[in-house]
Amino acid sequence: MKTLIIDDEIDICYLLSGILKQKGCLTNYVNNLADAVVALRNVAPAVVFLDNHLPDGFGADFAAAIKKDYPGTKIIMITAYDTIEDRQQAIRNGVDLFIPKPFSKDAILNALASVQSGSIPQL
Repeated sequence: MKTLIIDDEIDICYLLSGILKQKGCLTNYVNNLADAVVALRNVAPAVVFLDNHLPDGFGADFAAAIKKDYPGTKIIMITAYDTIEDRQQAIRNGVDLFIPKPFSKDAILNALASVQSGSIPQL
C-alpha cells in the first residue's frame, strides 16, 4: 500500500515511515503543502497521514483538495492541536480518521487497519 506522510516535523516522518514499512507499506513524506501537491501527483497514495499545522497552511483545509482530486484516498489527520473545532473542520473536508499527538504505534496500526478494511469508526 502506498502512503504519503505530510508533516513538518522530520522526526514524525521518520517514525511514521518506520511503523508503516513494518506493515509492508511504501512510504514517502514531504514537509509542506506545496511539496504535497507534487507528491500526490507522483505517488497517488492510498492513504495520507496529514498534519494540521504546516508552514504553508492547514492540513484540514488541504484535505478538501485531496478528496476532490483523489476521492479514493483515505486521510488520517495527526495533530498536536486536538480540539473539537479542528475535528469538525477536518471531517467537513473529508478526513477519515483523526489521531492526536502524541500517538502510539498501536494507534497508527489500528488506523491503518481501519482504512484498509473499510471499517472506519465514526469520528
